[in-house]
Amino acid sequence: MIELIVKAGLSYLLGSIVGSLLIGRFQGGVDIRSLGSGNAGATNALRTLGKTIAFWVLAIDVAKGWVATRLIAPAVLLGITPAPPAVEVWCVTVCALAVMLGHVYPLWFGLRGGKGVATLVGAVLGIDPWLLAPMVLTWLAAVVLFGFVGLASILAALALPLAVALGNFTPRLPLLSCGVLAAALILFTHRSNIARMRAGTESRARRLWLFGARRGPA
Repeated sequence: MIELIVKAGLSYLLGSIVGSLLIGRFQGGVDIRSLGSGNAGATNALRTLGKTIAFWVLAIDVAKGWVATRLIAPAVLLGITPAPPAVEVWCVTVCALAVMLGHVYPLWFGLRGGKGVATLVGAVLGIDPWLLAPMVLTWLAAVVLFGFVGLASILAALALPLAVALGNFTPRLPLLSCGVLAAALILFTHRSNIARMRAGTESRARRLWLFGARRGPA
């Protein structure tokens, strides 16, 4: 159990390194939370700070998710008794959720971070890259059909537990729990997007603006 707590703590602290806020400190103290939508994520960075910064924001946020599930979760911690096998199988789940919580509630940045989508992508990449396929396809289809990036992110997150439920994973429960809880967190962090969609004020992307097409009003 101590191993699980330590790994969760390390993952949370890693998640607290939010790409857009870290880069902002090296860009004259720019706080992206005061720009555009106010979200400390790659989408808002793209809209307000440009493609180059958005790329590095995305890279940092994806990388920390990968490190949490691929390096921290299976690591052998010196001086700490390994958890029993029945507990050990939950390490990836705990680390994935902890790194996402760190991104959403970063210790280093006043507990005001991003929405966790890129970090979830990195965590899934570290768990099983094939699980990204249904998430990416769902995201692309949702953007094309509906034009809402926030809605696409929610649906992509919901595709994760569905893919796990339909796939051949052993043991299934830890990974399925990870998918369900991660999707619930993404749904929670996008509650303002849901409210704006219901009110009809959410920004709608014109086709795939991330591939160069003109985008709608910010």
